[in-house]
Amino acid sequence: MTEVVWVVVGFVLGAGVTLVVTLVRGRREGVATGQLQAEMQRAKEAELAVLVEQLKTVFSSLSREALSANTDDFLKLAKTRLEQQTVSGTEQLESRKKLIDVTLTVMDKKLGDLSLLTQNIDKERRESVGAIRTELTKAAETTTKLTETTSQLREALSHPQARGQWGERMAEDVLQLAGFVEGVNYEKQAREQSGGRPDFTFNLPSGLRLNMDVKFPLDNYLRAIEAEDASGSEPFRKAFLRDVRKQISDVTTREYIDTASGTVDCVVVFIPNERIYAYIHEHDRALLDDATRQKVVLCSPLTLYAVLTVVRQAVDNFRLGQTSNEILLLLGEFRKQWGKYGEVVDKVDRALKTMTGAFDELKTTRTRQLERQLDRIDDLQAGSGPALPGDVV
Repeated sequence: MTEVVWVVVGFVLGAGVTLVVTLVRGRREGVATGQLQAEMQRAKEAELAVLVEQLKTVFSSLSREALSANTDDFLKLAKTRLEQQTVSGTEQLESRKKLIDVTLTVMDKKLGDLSLLTQNIDKERRESVGAIRTELTKAAETTTKLTETTSQLREALSHPQARGQWGERMAEDVLQLAGFVEGVNYEKQAREQSGGRPDFTFNLPSGLRLNMDVKFPLDNYLRAIEAEDASGSEPFRKAFLRDVRKQISDVTTREYIDTASGTVDCVVVFIPNERIYAYIHEHDRALLDDATRQKVVLCSPLTLYAVLTVVRQAVDNFRLGQTSNEILLLLGEFRKQWGKYGEVVDKVDRALKTMTGAFDELKTTRTRQLERQLDRIDDLQAGSGPALPGDVV
């Protein structure tokens, strides 16, 4: 930088000297001002060219020196930075390595847990598949047995006597479920005074009875549901509904309702299947109302259970009422005896008080009188000379 300054200073001094010389020469020689300016311009340009070359040479030298110095500094700086970055990179790599190790450890644990979970799921799946296979086998066996039972039931229901026995069995199952006991809560085939013989007779409070018939026509119903299409089942459906209405009319003429002999003013007709009950309600909704007006109550197994529950509750309430009356009578008798007991206790109390007064008198007054006499005897003995045999001195 110093050399560049000196070159610039020399250039300025040279240009000034040249300008002065030129001016003096111009004045002496009388050169025109225009020519003088032209020569000065050319001299300036020549000197400028020389100065530019010198500056190029100087800047080229300076650039090489600066480049050499900067290269050394850069290499030193780069080495320092590289060492710092190497140390920092090593620390970062070590830190990342530790983090990766921790992550791998966690991943190994999670993979282990996942493997164990997969094994458990696979085990449970195999067990579930086995259980499902077993249940399917049981379901298939049950379906087969159900098919056989249905076939046997269909064959059994084809005979009127078998249908009657099936209806009685269904009714007995409902009665047992409701807690009814034969001979206590109901009777089977008990003959009425009017001559009727219902299938079941329920014993009600106050000697009342409720009769139930379990015979029900099913022939046309079976034909209706076995028909291949609606047109084929329609005649059997109508015939079945006619059979039901006829059954209701027949029940009302069998003298199952005889209020004079102790029956209630209605009779129960048991339909031994919920599907048949729903079929009647679906295809002839007025039939149930007509039966009720004729004092005939149609019951399926579920509705029969509800009716029996109401009957049993009524019986229990009646018995509770009777028991309450008996309890009231017993309470009255207890109150009477309690009064007599109180009188005797008062008499004993008075006697005890009299006895206590007599005992107190015996303990105090009589005792003192006796002791006074004994004291006088003791005084007489003490003052009458020698002691008698047996006296204490």
